[in-house]
Amino acid sequence: MAKTTTAAATAVMIPPLDKRIISISLVGDSDLISHAWSEKAKKQMRDDQMGKAKRGKQPKNPDQDYRESLYWLDKDGMRINVQDVDPNKHKMFGFPSIGFKAAAVRAAKNVGLAMTDTRTAFHVIHEFVPIKAQRIVMREDMVVLNGKTADIRYRAAFVNWTASVPVQYNAGFMSAEQIVNLFNIAGFGVGVGEWRPEKDGAFGMFHVEIG
Repeated sequence: MAKTTTAAATAVMIPPLDKRIISISLVGDSDLISHAWSEKAKKQMRDDQMGKAKRGKQPKNPDQDYRESLYWLDKDGMRINVQDVDPNKHKMFGFPSIGFKAAAVRAAKNVGLAMTDTRTAFHVIHEFVPIKAQRIVMREDMVVLNGKTADIRYRAAFVNWTASVPVQYNAGFMSAEQIVNLFNIAGFGVGVGEWRPEKDGAFGMFHVEIG
């Protein structure tokens, strides 16, 4: 006699989404080097993709490269073109929010969490995080392109910087304390911006200011 089995339906309990928002105060432990794509670089990429003839190498303009390496923001935190403001008077700058989230997600791997799961557990709100700094300086750095050609880059660096990062998270997956700890670990071992620890540098390091 054939043996029959009855498959019991298993109910999957899905807890409701518990969305909360915290503001994480970061204090820079080393200069944050900003490197936004310049109009010259974007134009060159567009021309390459459209098959336009390449022009001769243009002379460098350190001051222009420095200005265009910054993310200029309006009073609402939206990015504006450097050509539309007076560089001598404008004081609002930012850094892409995704850079801070990416650092925290990368830090999750250091504590045994799956990066793919952590990536869906929280989001940094808005496109840019405003950066406040004691001063902004121009850096002149030697870089090697494709491991062969040496070049000089002029970029802005925030000195003694701070940032308030608004984070929306799913409290059913991760607590506020865990989020804060992730950002602390990220600031030490990953960093943000150019030449950060994750890329064998020592810039863009930070810690969370508690209280």
